[in-house]
Amino acid sequence: MTDRLIRLMRIITIVQANPGILARELAERCETSERTIYRDMEALSAMHIPITNLGHGKGYAFISNFALYPLNWTEEEAAAFSMLSVVMDKVKPLLPSAFERAYEKVMASTQKKKIEQANIAQQVSNIIHLGRRTDWEEQPYYLMPIILASLSQHTIEAEYHPVSHEEEVTVLRIDPYCLIPQERRFYMLGYCHYRSAVRTFRISRFRNVRVLPRTFSKDKMEIEAFFRHTWGMKGGDNTTRFVVRFSSEWADIVRAEELFVKPEIQQMSDGSLLFEVVVNNENEFLTWLKKFGPGAEILHPTAQRKQFADMLADWSRMYLQPEHGT
Repeated sequence: MTDRLIRLMRIITIVQANPGILARELAERCETSERTIYRDMEALSAMHIPITNLGHGKGYAFISNFALYPLNWTEEEAAAFSMLSVVMDKVKPLLPSAFERAYEKVMASTQKKKIEQANIAQQVSNIIHLGRRTDWEEQPYYLMPIILASLSQHTIEAEYHPVSHEEEVTVLRIDPYCLIPQERRFYMLGYCHYRSAVRTFRISRFRNVRVLPRTFSKDKMEIEAFFRHTWGMKGGDNTTRFVVRFSSEWADIVRAEELFVKPEIQQMSDGSLLFEVVVNNENEFLTWLKKFGPGAEILHPTAQRKQFADMLADWSRMYLQPEHGT
């Protein structure tokens, strides 16, 4: 069993270094048969290691950007390995002459990686200006440790303070997938272990962030599923199909919008746009739509069209009546 595990790890490393390598070549390097390599590939597939056969005569390669990083270890693993220096003198006679140099290179590489990640996070923090924050938010801003945790794919633990002071503070464990800037604020998309689901969190609401030794793998399918119909920051359970006509004055601006959800856009002969999209949180979409004023007309659904008509009628009554105190 140990021999096979070693061979499987070797196959992963070889395919990573040599995309397109043939089964015959893998068999030669691993000193086994092609039949065994085929069985090993089936085992790796069952373990969700994304190696694919590129076709007859084209060999094996990884799907997407998957890679095995031998030094992507946890804090405990790094600490345990560093303890070798304490016993090095005692075991040196039992080790090959080059071991000490190899050990020093591994530790130097680990430290270099940690320093590089810290520098990247600090540089990102230094160039971001979020604007004036509220008095409540004049607290330590935990952007840098969250960036570091996302880069190294480590779980974080933190207090999360809700918007309402009446709600309780929750201690959460989250796998930080990515950051999302919106309206001079940063949000984090991540897997919440408390809710067992992917959620968004406003970074300014975090307190006492700790990076845990626990590592995670980003689930690209989960991230894509979250953004498939999510217009803004909050997803929903029910989808709504909107059809909106934008006037020609707003056409270029609407086309230039950078959106999570990809709409279907049709250019009309009068220069206007017919805009169709499916969203899972209609309130976020309607809030975005309001900024276009009369330049956006909801054609479908009728309930939301009536909602806008009632809102405009209320505004008209408010602004057409005499001002208070005059």
